[in-house]
Amino acid sequence: MRVHMQKQRGFTLIELMIAVAIVGIIAAIAYPSYTKYVQRGYRSEGIAMLTDATARMERYYAQNNSYKAADPGAIGITALPQDPGSTDPAVYQSSSGKYQLSFATAATATTYTLQVVPQGAQANDVCGTLSVDQAGTKKSSKAATECWTQP
Repeated sequence: MRVHMQKQRGFTLIELMIAVAIVGIIAAIAYPSYTKYVQRGYRSEGIAMLTDATARMERYYAQNNSYKAADPGAIGITALPQDPGSTDPAVYQSSSGKYQLSFATAATATTYTLQVVPQGAQANDVCGTLSVDQAGTKKSSKAATECWTQP
């Protein structure tokens, strides 16, 4: 009588654990890079909001020789969506809800400073709050150098 031994198929526990460890290592390396990439993408939305608001401020100044308006609607910034979570009528929200645009300092006849404040998960971005003034001076609340340059 012959006993036939069947050949085992499948993975051993050791092989499975090695595969899981490799996937874990790859995920630990890739996830932070992915998160930075996503934040950089949303940062460009915040920068676009600032650019649009700055252009509206300059257009208003060219027509009225002043940055200060009695009605913010006259400047045209109110064309941006207002932040539903804010009680301040001069706070606007980006389309994704990742940034809030507001005046960092009240506009005067010759000066203004606009800022975008990151919201939610975007608050962990390396740049933090981005601001620009009437002279075109661009700043970030954190000491990151890549904030205003988009690849």
